[in-house]
Amino acid sequence: MKTIQILGMGCPKCNKLYELAEAAAKELGIEYKMEKVSDINKITDMGVMITPALAVDGIVKLAGRVPTIEAIKGLLK
Repeated sequence: MKTIQILGMGCPKCNKLYELAEAAAKELGIEYKMEKVSDINKITDMGVMITPALAVDGIVKLAGRVPTIEAIKGLLK
């Protein structure tokens, strides 16, 4: 099971990334759990300085933008 984390303080872009990541995981048919990380200390501890960010199993895959659902699928594979 993959852990998909959305790092951000709850801004509209963070919420959009959450929706797209969840949709991408469902389309791929993978087992996953979604987490929102809004604690600024946890976000910076992961090396993220600009949100929104996407991490998979604790590894930051992208930060500072909302990619397409196809791009997210590539990051989840």
